[in-house]
Amino acid sequence: MIALLLSIDPTLYAALGLPSENPAQPAPEPQLGQDGSGPLINSTQDFWKGKQGQRNTYPAAKESMRQRMALLITNIKFTTLSDRAGAERDEKNMYKLLVALGYEVVIHTNLTGKEIDATVIEFSKHKKLKETDSVVVVIMSHGKLGAVLGVDWKRDTPKNEEPDEFSIDNIYLHLGPKGCPALLDKPKIILIQACRGDKKGSELVKDGVSSDDASHCAGHEDFEEDGLRFVNSEKDFLALLSCTPNTVSYRHPVLGSLLIRYFVEVVNASAHVDHIDELAIQVQQRFEDSRIKIQMPTKDRVTLTKHFYFFPGI
Repeated sequence: MIALLLSIDPTLYAALGLPSENPAQPAPEPQLGQDGSGPLINSTQDFWKGKQGQRNTYPAAKESMRQRMALLITNIKFTTLSDRAGAERDEKNMYKLLVALGYEVVIHTNLTGKEIDATVIEFSKHKKLKETDSVVVVIMSHGKLGAVLGVDWKRDTPKNEEPDEFSIDNIYLHLGPKGCPALLDKPKIILIQACRGDKKGSELVKDGVSSDDASHCAGHEDFEEDGLRFVNSEKDFLALLSCTPNTVSYRHPVLGSLLIRYFVEVVNASAHVDHIDELAIQVQQRFEDSRIKIQMPTKDRVTLTKHFYFFPGI
């Protein structure tokens, strides 16, 4: 029965923590194309031209698309926590996808929390961001609610030491208009593959269960311009987190994480005609349609004001 389960659903097999009959031999790897996914489909020139100049679509000139930048951080090996088997596959798949989408990818592996923070700051100062039409930031590690864990994180951190963590809030701080003026009004797509707690992301149910500052500025017509302008402190972001708050995120030791696998498959199949909001919903639908409901990715802090298309192949 165990062998049959392994052959039918390796993801469930891994989630249940079942042992392999022969630990020295990895489980057979299913083909990623079994569900209809395939290589990246390119947008047509007519589709791209039809979206240019539309008020509800972010601009994507060919010149700016050739300046695209992405940041890919993957923590695999940890000092005291278990290593993240399968994360190498996630890193490889995301890198391949981002390059195919036209992004120059800055890669870092096995960073502490402070190093992740410094890396995001360094990325925010990259000279190509002035010309790019968008950025993608992917961070994959162990995690907890509101934070990604560094490779030296300890379960019992001494009181006189700061835990080895990177606050997810810092992404918005470093890439927002104050930390990175070059990305003002440009879409910033964030993917975070990490647990957000230790609870299970599924429930067994029975069938049929169903500001003050703004008020002060209300009379803005009474103010005179003095060479300054206000901008939103957080805008043009979309984050896709691998699970809901307080729950765990699953990763296959051979195939990698479900979020990255489904995201790559959806983008390959649909990014030529669908914008990022639609792509994110399709990823969520992959989890909803799976045979076992073990987690649900979450769109978080979505402040996109227009539709963002990758326009692969343009």
